[in-house]
Amino acid sequence: MAATATNRVWSSRFAFLMASVGFAVGLGNIWRFPYQVGENGGAAFVLVYLACAVLIGAPIMMAEVLIGRRGQLSPPEAMRKVALEAGRSQQWKWVGAMGLSAAFLIEIVYSVIVGWVLFYLFKAVSSGFSGVDSGLAQAQFSGMLADPAGLILWTGIGLLVTGYIVYSGVQGGIEKAVTLLMPTLFSLLLVLAIYNVFAGGMGAAIRWLFTPDFSKINGGVLLAALGQSFFSIGVAMGGMMAFGSYLPKQVSIPRSALIIVLADTLVAVVAGLVIFPAVFNNGLDPAAGPGLIFQTLPVAFAQMPGGRFFGILFFLLLAVAGITSMVGLVECLVCWIEDRFGVSRHRAAWQVMSVIALLSILSVLSYNLLAEYRLGGRDLNALLDYVSNQLLLPLGGLLIAVFAGWALSRSMSSDELAFAGTRWFGIWYFLVRYLVPPSVLIIFVLGISA
Repeated sequence: MAATATNRVWSSRFAFLMASVGFAVGLGNIWRFPYQVGENGGAAFVLVYLACAVLIGAPIMMAEVLIGRRGQLSPPEAMRKVALEAGRSQQWKWVGAMGLSAAFLIEIVYSVIVGWVLFYLFKAVSSGFSGVDSGLAQAQFSGMLADPAGLILWTGIGLLVTGYIVYSGVQGGIEKAVTLLMPTLFSLLLVLAIYNVFAGGMGAAIRWLFTPDFSKINGGVLLAALGQSFFSIGVAMGGMMAFGSYLPKQVSIPRSALIIVLADTLVAVVAGLVIFPAVFNNGLDPAAGPGLIFQTLPVAFAQMPGGRFFGILFFLLLAVAGITSMVGLVECLVCWIEDRFGVSRHRAAWQVMSVIALLSILSVLSYNLLAEYRLGGRDLNALLDYVSNQLLLPLGGLLIAVFAGWALSRSMSSDELAFAGTRWFGIWYFLVRYLVPPSVLIIFVLGISA
């Protein structure tokens, strides 16, 4: 069976960690987190996000990985297999299918954003953002969105690279793509944050990120923070469950999950310290939305000593981070097609990538030629973002927690997680049973009714 093939197992714990961190740490941290902070009131959002990541996201991630490793199959098939082993209905497979649906919808929009990054990488190499001020940066960003042919080109390049990595397999493709490049990305982010200490704007950025105004917290902010924590960590979108199915038994799930959440959260905060100093130092709007990173960093690089060098490296590694996240989103879909239809990885990879490539064209066009078309008051990209991040991810996370806390036996969970002590397992079990489900449900209801 495809699931037990030798090319579908991690060669080491480090490889699993780097792949999982590569999946979790991507544009969700460096592109999405800063503008979500800007749109949702700064530090109050950060605090809610951190609470959601640690108390809700981490327990669900552990549940996802344990289900994947226990099932040794793609998310829907793993959910079905583990449910039957626990004496439960095989209809739990639809929770795994919900994760695949979220991954598919996210990938359609996400691939276009990676195309933005590749375009800016090209600009960094060709011009180094020489002479770019805030007005020119905004005009450049608007011009990019207005050019459908250019966007399709750069989106296609990102999809080709992603498809090649997935096509090459777990060890031959994914591992090689993440074990070298992810540590480099972390180092560069840290260097850029340190540079901002001396360049100016760091004080205002710290106040913005870490001085909360709790009056700004409402149902919409709570749901946005929960959705961001799920999006950023990679919860309930199939990738962690698929990666877990490749995980050797001797690797500790709790320790790995905590490292992934810590690395992910640290990168998100450091990304804020990279971007917001440039925002405040150049009089830009912190609530500029999805274009925030693309309208601030070119200005900063234009003024920075060695800015061309840092600009090239930043957008190169940002592209790598985006592509490694795309790999995780695609991998769970490819894994499912392999298991469900018994086709080769090569054929499954190209089938998935072809469908995503075609649908990504609609995402591209919604920024220009189809920009005036609305469904439920939202353009296509906003609608896909709402359905995936504020509906499917919270609902998927809720159901995964219910499955792990109430459908699985305590002994099955304990056997897979293998905590160092019973007290730590008891804490996880309490969280996944009694805290996570009602918290996610309450936040979900408050958010959609806001």
